[in-house]
Amino acid sequence: MVISNQQKKQATNHEVQEDFNSEHHHHSSSHPHVHSEESLQSLINRLSRIEGHVRGIKTMIKDNRPCPDVLIQIAAVRGALDRVARMVLDNHLSDCIARATQDGDIDVEIAALKSALDRFLP
Repeated sequence: MVISNQQKKQATNHEVQEDFNSEHHHHSSSHPHVHSEESLQSLINRLSRIEGHVRGIKTMIKDNRPCPDVLIQIAAVRGALDRVARMVLDNHLSDCIARATQDGDIDVEIAALKSALDRFLP
């Protein structure tokens, strides 16, 4: 049986999505996960810029650009991702934790946050 490159790519994308769904999407909070359209759009815009930056790094590598230049760009992407993470955490604290406090679900929400931070922090 011969598998085309397209089929391999589809299989890999499916595996990545399954990993994301099974490993990283365990939000067990009982409150609805709702954020303002403005904050969501801001996050999406930043992630789109990061995505473009990563594609630029890929091009740099394909073009055999100097390793120090590539490393500097990778550091920039890391910094940008850290800023996005900070925004997500800020939104979570101001929206989700506040809502959980009002709804009496603070213990569940704090446990979910601790679990996420255990995976996020080195």
